[in-house]
Amino acid sequence: MTRRTITGFSNPTVKLLRSLRDKKHRKREGKFLAEGLRLLTDARESGRLPEMLVMADRRDEHPLLEALATEIDRSGGEILETSPEILSKITGKDNPQAVLGVFAEFDTSLAALDRTAAPIWLVAQALRDPGNLGTMLRTGDAAGAGGLILIDECADPFSAEAVRASMGAVFTQAIAQAPWGEFIAWLRQDEGQLVAASLRDAVPYRGAPYQAPCFILVGNESRGLPEEYEAACDLRVTIPMRGRADSLNAAIAGAVLAYEALSSLSPPKRG
Repeated sequence: MTRRTITGFSNPTVKLLRSLRDKKHRKREGKFLAEGLRLLTDARESGRLPEMLVMADRRDEHPLLEALATEIDRSGGEILETSPEILSKITGKDNPQAVLGVFAEFDTSLAALDRTAAPIWLVAQALRDPGNLGTMLRTGDAAGAGGLILIDECADPFSAEAVRASMGAVFTQAIAQAPWGEFIAWLRQDEGQLVAASLRDAVPYRGAPYQAPCFILVGNESRGLPEEYEAACDLRVTIPMRGRADSLNAAIAGAVLAYEALSSLSPPKRG
């Protein structure tokens, strides 16, 4: 197994990897970073290998790391070793993980989605917080959703914060990005029910007439959904607020609706 060693902070590869912390450079290079053996193992088990594996030269050996390195080597990927100090410079963290991977960004076009692949899909409009975005990916994975569709200007799903918050779900969930008009045109080309939490002409979310494939739409964390977006939905549901809060966190609302829709779309399992 061939491993290249990097010792200098000014090395061009170090500069390139460090630049991937910024969205504009990720888009230019078509690559993103994922840190930690757990995330990289999740990626490998999901059929996605990094193009490059970067490991600290002072690290604890682990069979999962060796298995990952062996598979990357067989696939023609690159394996680098460097100091924890240089890893810190790359990641911007004082105590970086001992391993990180460089992945090619996925195809995020609507055309790449198979709407029949799952009974439910999550859709987020103008979601600004990468933690919320990562949580929605994690929710989608847990609930068996097909993936997450990001509408209009959202946080970058390939940022380090979103990837970390997804707990590996960035590798298991399909991700698409599109402006509202493009999404609606795509949705109406075939079957698909668009559902949103709303107070306008809404029915209780429990027992609502969900239909597969069900696309569950949540809005911006502070502003919610634009009125015209809600009007375009096939079904509007309301989640009761028992306390002083007038709304749920966007990712939490998506999770509540996802599991309710799933329970009505899926037959109960026999014990």
